Amino acid sequence: MTEHRARKRFGQNFLSDPNIIRKIVDAIRPQPGEVMVEIGPGLGAMTDPIVERLGHLHVVEIDRDLIARLKQRYGPDRLTIHEGDALAFDFGSLGTPLRVVGNLPYNISTPLLFHLATFADGVRDMHFMLQKEVVLRMTAEPDTPDYGRLSVMLQQRFAMARLFDVPPGAFRPEPKVTSSIVRMVPLPADRPRPDDEALFARVVAAAFGQRRKTLRNTLRDFLDDGDFAALGLDPGLRGERLTVADYIAIANHVFRQAR
Repeated sequence: MTEHRARKRFGQNFLSDPNIIRKIVDAIRPQPGEVMVEIGPGLGAMTDPIVERLGHLHVVEIDRDLIARLKQRYGPDRLTIHEGDALAFDFGSLGTPLRVVGNLPYNISTPLLFHLATFADGVRDMHFMLQKEVVLRMTAEPDTPDYGRLSVMLQQRFAMARLFDVPPGAFRPEPKVTSSIVRMVPLPADRPRPDDEALFARVVAAAFGQRRKTLRNTLRDFLDDGDFAALGLDPGLRGERLTVADYIAIANHVFRQAR
């Protein structure tokens, strides 16, 4: 089969360093019989060792040329190929508890993470390779430069850890950025959670929409001075000073006031 050329429109950079591949698969620790799906298997760098350990793997792939290669290499008893866009895929259809892995395309990483978060109740864990700066934002703590909307939206649903970095030289073609491996584990069902997820998302988006402005300005459509007092929050703070728990408390206060 002819060599596959990476397509920019799909954000393709293929992992090729065997030591890095081994390190990632060891961190994931696939076990026989587990339900696992790989997003964007590409040329199969991680697919091969994962299938070897699991016995059977689901993959979601949009590139028809790569799908043809996968079909040539694996039978349906070892690999179930779901053809199409991961942003539109129903991950809840695969069974539970689901494990999700992948080298996520940088150009759709944030919307894809938000899409995957909607299936968290049926997920055991997720391991992804992403642009390092994205992983730093995902795992950032309050009152740090990287802390923002992505941090809050994901941390209200997952415990996350940056495991290690992957240099550009581990890929073909080489990207211009360093990558990182992140582990995401859904928080337990009894965690503090928003009464209304959509309202929570609007509050967080507003708080970080204009980072240099104070909460009194960014959240004026949701809270007045009395609300800030009831919540015990200083309206003169900026959004990055609040914890995930603070944002959940704000959203739940607004939700209950409106009832």
